[in-house]
Amino acid sequence: MLQPHLIKEHKEEYIKALQKRNFDAASLFDQVLEYDEERRSTQAQLDETLAESNKLSREIGVLFKNGEAEKANQLKEQSAKLKKIAQDLSAQLNEASKNMNEILYLIPNIPHDSVPAGKSDEDNEEVFREGNIPELSADALPHWELAKKYDLIDFELGNKVTGAGFPVYKGKGARLQRALIAYFLDKNIQAGYTEYQVPLVVNEESGFGTGQLPDKEGQMYEIPKDNLYLIPTSEVPLTNMFRDEILEEKDFPIACTAYTPNFRREAGSYGSHVRGLNRLHQFDKVELVNITKAESSYHKLDEMVEHVKVILRELNLPFRILRLCGGDLGFTSALTYDFEVYSTAQKRWLEISSVSNFETFQSNRMKIRYRTPDGKRKLAHTLNGSSLALPRVIAGILENYQTEDGIEIPEVLQPYTGFSKISLEDL
Repeated sequence: MLQPHLIKEHKEEYIKALQKRNFDAASLFDQVLEYDEERRSTQAQLDETLAESNKLSREIGVLFKNGEAEKANQLKEQSAKLKKIAQDLSAQLNEASKNMNEILYLIPNIPHDSVPAGKSDEDNEEVFREGNIPELSADALPHWELAKKYDLIDFELGNKVTGAGFPVYKGKGARLQRALIAYFLDKNIQAGYTEYQVPLVVNEESGFGTGQLPDKEGQMYEIPKDNLYLIPTSEVPLTNMFRDEILEEKDFPIACTAYTPNFRREAGSYGSHVRGLNRLHQFDKVELVNITKAESSYHKLDEMVEHVKVILRELNLPFRILRLCGGDLGFTSALTYDFEVYSTAQKRWLEISSVSNFETFQSNRMKIRYRTPDGKRKLAHTLNGSSLALPRVIAGILENYQTEDGIEIPEVLQPYTGFSKISLEDL
């Protein structure tokens, strides 16, 4: 959430920057500043009224102490009127703040200067590419057919138990999934991240904190009876662990990692591009979250990008990195890099990670602050990244490592899987 005083200071600059997102903020900014002025004016009146009320209370106490009850009672009537005025002003203040925040919740984050303008993913900028795309035989199969052939993933059984988009992993498919989770977590821990196990459901305040609420696209699974939500990513509980906290600058960066299942309705996703593991309602992911100060956050973003690069190199998967354009940038992000793995059998790139800097957008919502050595309090910067989302990594491994007599397992995973190959002999 943007800060009103910064909107006031940088209004024209922010309006221009948000045009990269194809977002017209001018009228919303005007409304925010009107409510902010009302809020400030009301706060000043309230402070003045409370100060006068406190002064009267002290005078009344002195009069009663000196036996001047009649004068004291006269002042009490005046004090009661001031208290009523204070109550009314407090209600006005809360209403102005509520109205201002409701508008602020509609305004996306200001994109970083390096974010290219654009309307869709077609305008994203490729900034890095690495790895050789393997040459497969003419009869190479996409991952959903490989999963069926080697009895690794049962999409029909998941549909029976729950519905489309909830696959059942079996045998070596389940072991490969578990191996990737353990490998990702180990790599993250080696890089200095602390592992957490977090809840899979969060309250409404947590959803607002990281920007999933209000849910404009209807992507979250809600539990209405308890006013809770299934997490779309462990970024939500991980970052909200620090909500309303005052951290110490000396403890930065705070680096967290977690494995969780994730749940997304993926409303409006249809067609061949979402077949198999390409788009699911429930999927596993290992997440990275960093909390740090402004001066360090873009250096930390670069470190996170390099960390994901190392993992993909060890998996020996061809990948590229895109800098998202304004039209494809997430609502809360200032700058996002997407990692994509090439699916040789599908002849297309599959997104497997997003690494983002939110600057103070989330921390302002959650009031994540830190204390500097000189005692000042500042909003922290928050960052997150996938390390990694498993379905498309598995799709990439199955398709790119397939041979005529089975599917090879990346060497780095073999200590985790306990096997080096998937073949028909396993059935």
